[in-house]
Amino acid sequence: MTDESRGIGGTVGPPWSVDVLADLHAGVLDETRAAQLWPLVNADPEARAILDALDATQSDLASLAEAPAPPMPAEFAARLDAALAAEAAAKFPHRVQQAAPAPRGAQVVDLAAARRRRNKRLGWAAGVLTAAAAAVVAVTIAIPHTRQQTGTPNVAAPPPTGPSVGSDGAGAQALVGKAVGVRDFGPLQTEDKLDACIAAAGLDPKVRPEGIRPVNVGGKAGVMIILTTGKLAQFRLVAFGADCGPGNPAVLFDKVVGEK
Repeated sequence: MTDESRGIGGTVGPPWSVDVLADLHAGVLDETRAAQLWPLVNADPEARAILDALDATQSDLASLAEAPAPPMPAEFAARLDAALAAEAAAKFPHRVQQAAPAPRGAQVVDLAAARRRRNKRLGWAAGVLTAAAAAVVAVTIAIPHTRQQTGTPNVAAPPPTGPSVGSDGAGAQALVGKAVGVRDFGPLQTEDKLDACIAAAGLDPKVRPEGIRPVNVGGKAGVMIILTTGKLAQFRLVAFGADCGPGNPAVLFDKVVGEK
């Protein structure tokens, strides 16, 4: 029996399986199946509603990473301080005896003051580590290099973001449906920088991208643009590296997908 809700075998179409739409939304389907499904899904209001809900869920989850961490409840902070005190008593009993609490009726030690003293000790330790690190750097600079360095210093490449595709652009076609209309410049940050990359690659500046989004191309941070080719259901996908610019196109892949 053909499972039409999952698009396996015969006719593909509604009623849609949430699992199939989730796989399509995540870009894990193969390029051929994704190219078949996107036009049908985009034409179905119920399917689009499910994809919109997935987009909203993805956005909500992403916002949690930027939310400030809540403070530790006072109950757990007190238990943590008690555990630290017990550990200190077990390892340094002679110090605990010297600082034994006064008989009943004496003033209770302020917990906040104890925390401040503890933070002061931690700050002192951090200062020692910082000074040691500075000394290591100073010694490294003082030692002459055996070979003079030329050119510009190495700049750390930005970490790749966005969906992953192969170094040759494999899997990029499945991203077309969700990337059309998107203008996310990723590591390039601005449209001017992207235009410089387009000019360096010799592309026609009059053909404006239908979509722009960051991609992870074989572990390298990149930005993929979607260009029309003049043919129906055919697109040209070009990905630039994060270091592209005037005189350096840094093209990661350039391929035509869709109807031939």
